[in-house]
Amino acid sequence: MRMRATLGVVTGALALSALAMPAAQADEVEGDTTISNVVVNGGKAAVVGSTAKKTITVSFTVKDSSGVDWAQAILYHGANIDSSDSGAVANSSDGRATCTVVSATTSNCKSSFDLEPGANLINSVAGGWKVWAIAAGNDADYVQKDNAKSFNVQRLSKLTVNASPEPVKKGKTITVTGKLTRANWDRGTYNGYSTQPVKLQFRKKSATTYTTVKTIKTSSTGDLKTTVTASVDGYFRYSFAGTSTTPAVSAAGDFVDVQ
Repeated sequence: MRMRATLGVVTGALALSALAMPAAQADEVEGDTTISNVVVNGGKAAVVGSTAKKTITVSFTVKDSSGVDWAQAILYHGANIDSSDSGAVANSSDGRATCTVVSATTSNCKSSFDLEPGANLINSVAGGWKVWAIAAGNDADYVQKDNAKSFNVQRLSKLTVNASPEPVKKGKTITVTGKLTRANWDRGTYNGYSTQPVKLQFRKKSATTYTTVKTIKTSSTGDLKTTVTASVDGYFRYSFAGTSTTPAVSAAGDFVDVQ
Protein backbone atom coordinates (compact mmCIF):
# COMPACT_ATOMS: atom_id res chain seq x y z
CA MET A 1 0.00 0.00 0.00
CA ARG A 2 1.39 3.41 -0.96
CA MET A 3 1.27 5.84 1.95
CA ARG A 4 1.59 9.58 2.35
CA ALA A 5 0.79 12.31 4.87
CA THR A 6 -2.71 13.70 5.12
CA LEU A 7 -3.53 17.21 4.00
CA GLY A 8 -4.32 20.08 6.34
CA VAL A 9 -5.40 23.67 5.74
CA VAL A 10 -2.99 26.58 6.09
CA THR A 11 -4.17 30.06 4.98
CA GLY A 12 -6.28 28.70 2.18
CA ALA A 13 -3.85 26.10 0.79
CA LEU A 14 -3.47 22.41 1.49
CA ALA A 15 -0.42 21.50 3.59
CA LEU A 16 1.00 18.32 5.11
CA SER A 17 0.30 16.94 8.57
CA ALA A 18 0.93 13.63 10.28
CA LEU A 19 -1.76 11.05 9.56
CA ALA A 20 -0.64 8.49 6.96
CA MET A 21 -2.97 7.29 4.22
CA PRO A 22 -2.83 5.91 0.67
CA ALA A 23 -1.55 8.30 -2.01
CA ALA A 24 -4.19 10.36 -3.75
CA GLN A 25 -3.28 10.12 -7.43
CA ALA A 26 -6.51 8.30 -8.35
CA ASP A 27 -9.28 6.13 -6.97
CA GLU A 28 -8.00 2.94 -5.36
CA VAL A 29 -9.66 -0.12 -3.87
CA GLU A 30 -8.29 -3.16 -2.05
CA GLY A 31 -10.87 -5.76 -1.06
CA ASP A 32 -14.55 -5.13 -0.45
CA THR A 33 -14.59 -1.80 1.41
CA THR A 34 -17.10 0.71 -0.02
CA ILE A 35 -18.05 4.35 0.52
CA SER A 36 -21.58 5.48 -0.42
CA ASN A 37 -24.37 7.94 0.40
CA VAL A 38 -22.06 10.95 0.64
CA VAL A 39 -24.02 14.07 1.65
CA VAL A 40 -22.44 17.53 2.00
CA ASN A 41 -24.17 20.27 4.02
CA GLY A 42 -27.50 18.46 3.91
CA GLY A 43 -27.43 18.39 0.12
CA LYS A 44 -27.29 22.19 -0.22
CA ALA A 45 -24.55 24.48 -1.48
CA ALA A 46 -22.35 25.94 1.25
CA VAL A 47 -23.11 29.68 1.18
CA VAL A 48 -20.61 31.82 3.09
CA GLY A 49 -20.75 35.54 3.93
CA SER A 50 -17.95 38.06 3.77
CA THR A 51 -16.37 37.49 7.19
CA ALA A 52 -18.09 34.85 9.33
CA LYS A 53 -16.78 31.28 9.39
CA LYS A 54 -19.27 28.62 8.30
CA THR A 55 -19.16 25.03 9.59
CA ILE A 56 -20.59 22.33 7.35
CA THR A 57 -21.07 18.58 7.82
CA VAL A 58 -20.20 15.69 5.50
CA SER A 59 -21.78 12.30 6.13
CA PHE A 60 -21.24 8.98 4.35
CA THR A 61 -21.74 5.23 4.74
CA VAL A 62 -18.85 2.76 4.89
CA LYS A 63 -19.21 -1.00 4.45
CA ASP A 64 -16.71 -3.85 4.82
CA SER A 65 -17.36 -7.54 5.48
CA SER A 66 -14.92 -7.47 8.41
CA GLY A 67 -16.36 -4.30 9.91
CA VAL A 68 -15.20 -0.68 9.59
CA ASP A 69 -11.91 0.36 11.19
CA TRP A 70 -11.72 4.08 10.30
CA ALA A 71 -12.61 6.67 7.67
CA GLN A 72 -11.69 10.19 6.66
CA ALA A 73 -12.93 12.88 4.28
CA ILE A 74 -11.15 16.01 3.04
CA LEU A 75 -12.72 18.91 1.15
CA TYR A 76 -10.77 20.50 -1.68
CA HIS A 77 -10.94 22.85 -4.67
CA GLY A 78 -9.13 21.93 -7.86
CA ALA A 79 -8.87 19.32 -10.59
CA ASN A 80 -7.63 16.76 -8.04
CA ILE A 81 -6.41 16.77 -4.47
CA ASP A 82 -2.71 16.75 -5.43
CA SER A 83 -3.11 19.99 -7.41
CA SER A 84 -5.71 21.61 -5.16
CA ASP A 85 -5.39 25.29 -4.21
CA SER A 86 -7.62 25.23 -1.10
CA GLY A 87 -9.43 22.83 1.16
CA ALA A 88 -10.49 21.80 4.63
CA VAL A 89 -9.69 18.94 7.01
CA ALA A 90 -12.20 17.68 9.56
CA ASN A 91 -12.53 19.34 12.97
CA SER A 92 -11.15 16.40 14.95
CA SER A 93 -7.86 15.73 16.70
CA ASP A 94 -6.62 13.36 13.98
CA GLY A 95 -8.70 14.58 11.02
CA ARG A 96 -10.71 11.34 10.94
CA ALA A 97 -14.47 11.02 10.76
CA THR A 98 -16.64 9.95 13.68
CA CYS A 99 -18.13 6.60 12.70
CA THR A 100 -21.15 5.01 14.34
CA VAL A 101 -21.61 1.24 13.99
CA VAL A 102 -24.89 0.30 12.32
CA SER A 103 -24.18 -3.43 11.94
CA ALA A 104 -21.25 -5.84 11.86
CA THR A 105 -20.42 -4.67 8.35
CA THR A 106 -21.68 -1.07 8.18
CA SER A 107 -20.92 2.25 9.83
CA ASN A 108 -22.29 5.76 9.30
CA CYS A 109 -19.49 8.33 9.36
CA LYS A 110 -19.60 12.08 9.82
CA SER A 111 -17.17 15.01 9.91
CA SER A 112 -17.51 18.77 10.32
CA PHE A 113 -15.40 21.30 8.41
CA ASP A 114 -14.76 25.04 8.74
CA LEU A 115 -14.97 27.33 5.70
CA GLU A 116 -13.49 30.72 6.55
CA PRO A 117 -13.27 33.86 4.38
CA GLY A 118 -9.71 35.14 4.06
CA ALA A 119 -8.29 31.75 5.09
CA ASN A 120 -9.33 28.72 3.03
CA LEU A 121 -11.89 30.84 1.16
CA ILE A 122 -10.76 33.46 -1.36
CA ASN A 123 -12.81 34.70 -4.31
CA SER A 124 -11.01 32.53 -6.85
CA VAL A 125 -12.07 29.26 -5.17
CA ALA A 126 -15.82 29.96 -5.21
CA GLY A 127 -17.78 27.36 -7.17
CA GLY A 128 -17.20 23.63 -7.47
CA TRP A 129 -15.47 21.73 -4.65
CA LYS A 130 -14.99 17.99 -4.12
CA VAL A 131 -14.86 15.46 -1.30
CA TRP A 132 -11.80 13.20 -1.14
CA ALA A 133 -12.60 10.17 1.02
CA ILE A 134 -10.91 7.04 2.31
CA ALA A 135 -12.08 4.20 4.54
CA ALA A 136 -10.49 1.01 5.87
CA GLY A 137 -11.91 -2.28 7.10
CA ASN A 138 -10.74 -4.24 10.12
CA ASP A 139 -9.03 -6.67 7.71
CA ALA A 140 -6.89 -3.84 6.18
CA ASP A 141 -9.01 -3.64 3.04
CA TYR A 142 -9.54 -0.04 1.97
CA VAL A 143 -11.13 2.23 -0.61
CA GLN A 144 -10.04 5.72 -1.66
CA LYS A 145 -12.12 8.08 -3.80
CA ASP A 146 -10.62 11.20 -5.35
CA ASN A 147 -14.11 12.67 -5.90
CA ALA A 148 -16.61 10.98 -3.64
CA LYS A 149 -18.97 13.95 -4.02
CA SER A 150 -19.03 17.32 -5.78
CA PHE A 151 -20.66 20.40 -4.25
CA ASN A 152 -20.65 24.20 -4.51
CA VAL A 153 -19.17 26.75 -2.14
CA GLN A 154 -20.79 30.11 -2.88
CA ARG A 155 -20.36 33.81 -2.04
CA LEU A 156 -23.47 35.03 -0.17
CA SER A 157 -25.58 37.41 -2.30
CA LYS A 158 -27.82 40.33 -1.34
CA LEU A 159 -30.41 42.20 -3.43
CA THR A 160 -32.32 45.42 -2.77
CA VAL A 161 -35.22 47.20 -4.49
CA ASN A 162 -36.89 50.60 -4.31
CA ALA A 163 -39.88 51.65 -6.42
CA SER A 164 -40.77 55.35 -6.54
CA PRO A 165 -42.59 57.66 -6.38
CA GLU A 166 -44.98 56.39 -3.72
CA PRO A 167 -47.90 56.97 -4.11
CA VAL A 168 -48.15 57.40 -7.87
CA LYS A 169 -50.98 58.24 -10.26
CA LYS A 170 -52.19 55.54 -12.64
CA GLY A 171 -50.46 55.79 -16.01
CA LYS A 172 -47.45 57.64 -14.62
CA THR A 173 -43.87 56.31 -14.64
CA ILE A 174 -42.43 54.27 -11.77
CA THR A 175 -38.65 54.09 -11.44
CA VAL A 176 -37.37 50.87 -9.87
CA THR A 177 -33.79 50.85 -8.57
CA GLY A 178 -31.79 48.25 -6.69
CA LYS A 179 -28.40 46.68 -6.22
CA LEU A 180 -27.00 43.14 -6.41
CA THR A 181 -23.99 42.49 -4.17
CA ARG A 182 -22.09 39.42 -3.05
CA ALA A 183 -19.48 38.56 -0.44
CA ASN A 184 -15.92 39.50 -1.27
CA TRP A 185 -13.86 36.95 0.67
CA ASP A 186 -10.60 38.68 -0.22
CA ARG A 187 -11.62 41.98 1.38
CA GLY A 188 -14.22 40.96 3.97
CA THR A 189 -16.85 43.19 2.35
CA TYR A 190 -19.82 43.05 -0.05
CA ASN A 191 -19.30 44.36 -3.58
CA GLY A 192 -21.52 44.83 -6.63
CA TYR A 193 -21.97 41.83 -8.93
CA SER A 194 -21.63 43.24 -12.44
CA THR A 195 -23.39 42.43 -15.75
CA GLN A 196 -25.76 39.86 -14.25
CA PRO A 197 -29.31 39.27 -15.58
CA VAL A 198 -31.92 40.16 -12.97
CA LYS A 199 -35.69 39.92 -13.30
CA LEU A 200 -37.99 42.74 -12.31
CA GLN A 201 -41.14 41.12 -10.94
CA PHE A 202 -44.55 42.41 -9.85
CA ARG A 203 -47.27 41.07 -7.57
CA LYS A 204 -50.72 42.63 -7.38
CA LYS A 205 -51.85 43.60 -3.88
CA SER A 206 -54.44 40.81 -3.87
CA ALA A 207 -52.17 38.15 -5.47
CA THR A 208 -49.80 35.63 -3.91
CA THR A 209 -47.30 35.11 -6.72
CA TYR A 210 -44.92 37.34 -8.66
CA THR A 211 -44.88 37.71 -12.46
CA THR A 212 -41.77 38.75 -14.39
CA VAL A 213 -42.13 42.16 -16.03
CA LYS A 214 -38.72 42.37 -17.73
CA THR A 215 -35.11 41.26 -17.35
CA ILE A 216 -32.26 43.78 -17.10
CA LYS A 217 -28.55 43.51 -16.32
CA THR A 218 -26.66 44.97 -13.42
CA SER A 219 -24.17 47.77 -14.07
CA SER A 220 -20.43 47.48 -13.53
CA THR A 221 -21.10 48.29 -9.86
CA GLY A 222 -24.07 45.93 -9.46
CA ASP A 223 -26.70 48.66 -9.67
CA LEU A 224 -30.14 48.18 -11.23
CA LYS A 225 -32.48 50.79 -12.70
CA THR A 226 -35.51 50.59 -15.00
CA THR A 227 -38.95 52.14 -15.45
CA VAL A 228 -42.50 50.80 -15.72
CA THR A 229 -45.97 52.32 -16.05
CA ALA A 230 -48.15 52.45 -12.95
CA SER A 231 -51.33 50.40 -13.31
CA VAL A 232 -52.53 48.85 -10.02
CA ASP A 233 -51.47 48.64 -6.39
CA GLY A 234 -48.81 46.03 -5.80
CA TYR A 235 -45.29 45.00 -4.95
CA PHE A 236 -42.14 45.24 -7.08
CA ARG A 237 -39.06 43.17 -6.49
CA TYR A 238 -35.85 42.13 -8.23
CA SER A 239 -34.97 38.43 -8.48
CA PHE A 240 -31.58 36.92 -9.34
CA ALA A 241 -31.38 33.27 -10.49
CA GLY A 242 -27.83 32.71 -9.19
CA THR A 243 -24.65 31.23 -10.65
CA SER A 244 -22.30 28.41 -9.65
CA THR A 245 -20.36 30.87 -7.45
CA THR A 246 -23.28 32.92 -6.12
CA PRO A 247 -26.69 31.77 -4.80
CA ALA A 248 -30.09 32.90 -6.04
CA VAL A 249 -31.67 35.78 -4.14
CA SER A 250 -34.85 37.87 -4.32
CA ALA A 251 -35.40 41.28 -2.77
CA ALA A 252 -38.30 41.85 -0.41
CA GLY A 253 -41.22 43.37 -2.30
CA ASP A 254 -41.61 47.17 -2.26
CA PHE A 255 -45.26 48.26 -2.22
CA VAL A 256 -46.51 51.00 -4.54
CA ASP A 257 -49.88 52.67 -4.02
CA VAL A 258 -51.39 53.54 -7.40
CA GLN A 259 -54.07 56.25 -7.20
